[in-house]
Amino acid sequence: MKSTLISFFIFSSLFLSAQSKDLVTPEKIESSIQKKNLNTIVFLNQQIPLENLKDVDILKKMTFLEDQDFDIRVFMDNSLLNYLHKLDPSFTEAELLQRGNYQFSFYVDGKLIYAENLNTGAGTADSKKFKTTFRIPLISTRNEDSWGRYLWMRFYQSHDGIDALTSGNHLLKIEIRPYLRTSEVKTGNLIASGEINLLVPQKNISQAQIAVQPIQRNSGWKVSKDKFNTEKIKLLNKKIAEERFKDLTSIIVVKNQKLILEEYFNQSGRDSLQDTRSVGKSFASALTGIAIQEGYLKSEDQNLKAFYNLKSYQHYSSKKDSVTLKSLLTMSSGFEGNDQDSDSPGNEENMYPTDNWVKFTLNLPMTENKIGKTWNYFTAGVVLTGDILDQSVPKGLKDYADRKLFQLLGISTYKWQFTPQQKPSLAGGLRMKALDFAKFGQLYKNNGVWNGKSIINTAWIDKSFSNYFTENTDFEGYGYLFWRKVYQVGNQQYETYQCSGNGGNKIIVFKDIPVVIVITAKAYNKPYAHPQADKIVQDYLLPAILMSNQK
Repeated sequence: MKSTLISFFIFSSLFLSAQSKDLVTPEKIESSIQKKNLNTIVFLNQQIPLENLKDVDILKKMTFLEDQDFDIRVFMDNSLLNYLHKLDPSFTEAELLQRGNYQFSFYVDGKLIYAENLNTGAGTADSKKFKTTFRIPLISTRNEDSWGRYLWMRFYQSHDGIDALTSGNHLLKIEIRPYLRTSEVKTGNLIASGEINLLVPQKNISQAQIAVQPIQRNSGWKVSKDKFNTEKIKLLNKKIAEERFKDLTSIIVVKNQKLILEEYFNQSGRDSLQDTRSVGKSFASALTGIAIQEGYLKSEDQNLKAFYNLKSYQHYSSKKDSVTLKSLLTMSSGFEGNDQDSDSPGNEENMYPTDNWVKFTLNLPMTENKIGKTWNYFTAGVVLTGDILDQSVPKGLKDYADRKLFQLLGISTYKWQFTPQQKPSLAGGLRMKALDFAKFGQLYKNNGVWNGKSIINTAWIDKSFSNYFTENTDFEGYGYLFWRKVYQVGNQQYETYQCSGNGGNKIIVFKDIPVVIVITAKAYNKPYAHPQADKIVQDYLLPAILMSNQK
């Protein structure tokens, strides 16, 4: 019995020793400033190489300006890979790098504002294996391509950092820990932390910038006489003027088919043609519905083989024959295409340089995904939808869209983006006035009727505004090229279906209240673009037009 206990303790000691042993040998810590600041984050207002960094360069306080460099340097006593190894020694080096990275936590005045488990693709494998110090530009006047800048944007613009760092003095604290995704997310001990006192200057904003903009004559809409909470809109305008909401160009609100709010920003105006990017995809849905009701297409259940000789394209399989118009409209066609995956063969960035976007799409291989079941954002599929329409309707898509949609809505000024074959691209890029985008939204709110004439039948709108992916927890839902989004004000939820485009562009149609909202913006490829638009709707526009304590 005694020998058994001794063996157990020896085994336990060896096991614990193995657990704590490093997986790799990290770089040597030779810098004197690193030795002095181990497990610390230091703050800088300029880019300084480690070998030139001095104590005097490290800031304890600074005036915070959004157009000034703002750097941090992290000093650790080991490499990330070894920290991850301690979280779970059973994983290989490759598995640890695929499952883990840094967790960043941002505190303002002692309150946790934002925490993020950094995407595992951020940072190079070698840096995570061996480095014990690294620099992150949070704000860069040189627009450095860094995951750190986007991390800061998510904290600052998308997750209330900008509201926490109001004018005055604030203590910003950042903490870094390792995290690892196993059957659950494991978070390790603190790797490094640091804090700095920030003085945020007061911005000089005129009353004219804050005031609710009056609706001018000749809008083409009846003007609502309903009252709304003007103070809410003034607060919104103040934040836009202070660039706490960035890159906005217009906000339009229609209530009970009447224009209640029309505002423009950043040199945009009523006649500006707004570049709303993928908002144009939803027009593909509308035009498909119109073509079906007029008999130019049989139904959304038609297969690709009805329109193309698929055997003449690369990667032919019988599965490709079974791709339906509906699966293209719901982004579930099964093609090897995913715009959210940079390595996907069908990523839209691989399509644009080619000389034939339709051929590019039809040449793609198929996945194992069941058609109509697995959602992946797939722009090339919408290009295919546009080509099918172009070959099916009389005089082609451009003429058809003008006669059957735009003219009926009184929309005369607009610009298409074109494919290399000079066909309208339904992938996005359709430009028109904000008030005209609102007409498109109101058409759907009217169940397809405009000025007493039925343009789109109600059944098609019902299909378009249905969620075909209720089991997908990654997003709130998707219909026929319309996104589902639910807003909450107090205890009340408001379901919407909306057109959505890069930059934070939205046409939002509310299902159960008589409201349509258009937001146009130029925050292209910025991580705050869509969260910013949603915050504007949920925290300002809805409360302003619906709350009972209106002024």
